Amino acid sequence: MTLLQPTILRFASIDSTNLEAVRQARAGAQEGLCIVAREQTAGRGRLDRSWQSPPDAGLYFSIVLRPTLEMNAWPLITLMAALAVSDALLKACSLRADIKWPNDLCVNERKLCGILAETVETETGSAAIVGIGINLKANSLLATVSDLATSVESATAAKPDSARVLEELLKAIGERYDLLQSPQGREHTIREWCANSSYAIGRRVRIALENDTFEGTTRGLESDGALRVETAGGKMRLVRAGDVTALRATTT
Repeated sequence: MTLLQPTILRFASIDSTNLEAVRQARAGAQEGLCIVAREQTAGRGRLDRSWQSPPDAGLYFSIVLRPTLEMNAWPLITLMAALAVSDALLKACSLRADIKWPNDLCVNERKLCGILAETVETETGSAAIVGIGINLKANSLLATVSDLATSVESATAAKPDSARVLEELLKAIGERYDLLQSPQGREHTIREWCANSSYAIGRRVRIALENDTFEGTTRGLESDGALRVETAGGKMRLVRAGDVTALRATTT
């Protein structure tokens, strides 16, 4: 039995579900408030990148969380959310997606879902806003990104039931979030993330940081969710913010 009790606010059109969730959190919204929109006019991804959000083509969703975790563990909320999306897509669409560090889900190396977790200060303490955008329908994608992104419909050759996806996502977030905050929750979440990601261990990657780019092989995660990357000289580098690109298929 999950302790999280979701309440959904639905919008036909909104600037950004995350921005609305921030506004609601600052106004005193309780944990579990969800913002769902049919369309976003200013959808955002990581690093303030835009997220294409045409009407009824994707699931545009944000939730207000007020974790009891120490702040140094809050980056694990993004990992938890990715696992929840993975669970929901498997149950609702029979689709198994790969999790790419730190916040994408992919099918055949093409982006299917993006996650944006933000921290906001409110009168009742810090809150985490977790935004999730899932490309559901094939027409959700611009032709210019068709080689980089995909949709549930394209991956399964069937039109997804968006209500069922949302229902399963809410269940999965409740379960994964409760687990994350349990006594062994951090370790379990990291283990589960590694088990569901081809990027976790033994993947040759290129890491693009703000002022640096390097290549190496992934060696799992730190306790705070940072990606461990071993460079050619045997040095272990920890990545807490950056873009990851796979250089070739997973090694065995």
